[in-house]
Amino acid sequence: METNLRARVRDGDEEAFAELFDAYARSVYNHAFRLTGDWSTAEDLVSLTFLEAWRLRRRVDAEGGSLRPWLLGIATNTARNSRRAARRHAQAMSRLPPGESVRDFADEVAGRIDDTELLTAVRPALDTLRHNEREVLALCVWSGLDYATAAAALGVPVGTVRSRLSRARKKLAAFAEGGEPGRRPRQVRGGRTPAAGHMQEGNL
Repeated sequence: METNLRARVRDGDEEAFAELFDAYARSVYNHAFRLTGDWSTAEDLVSLTFLEAWRLRRRVDAEGGSLRPWLLGIATNTARNSRRAARRHAQAMSRLPPGESVRDFADEVAGRIDDTELLTAVRPALDTLRHNEREVLALCVWSGLDYATAAAALGVPVGTVRSRLSRARKKLAAFAEGGEPGRRPRQVRGGRTPAAGHMQEGNL
């Protein structure tokens, strides 16, 4: 069925895209939220991701497995572009006179997705990561992609995914042990550093 869906998506079948959206919109939404930490931005990224998927439909191979990794890769690139646009917007706004502040209601509705409380709890630790480290963490740990599939989604070598994920896990382990970003984890008796294995995939 997936092969048939791929072929139909590639041919621009609108019903196939509706099926694609129904099947993977939730997964794309969760991934976007984990990258941005904002549900409203994540909703926008879902729309942009599927618009971009439509534009890139001819690049889909007719043969293959799930289209979920392809969509998550598009969502990751879309999030990067959105960050750049947000920085440019913030720079432009900073040059304007200050206006009246508006209350942010995001915290009141953040419970709309399953892992909001978890993401909030680990936000200080995630903030120690670079964007590319957080991307591979979201793909490999939260979304469950293997190294090769994540590499294909991001358009980078498998070794790059491995090294970024390794750095991310070390930083998170150091943070959990009370360390600071960029510093080695605190040593314990016997000169050993805390095992990164304590940061199990299921715990993130």
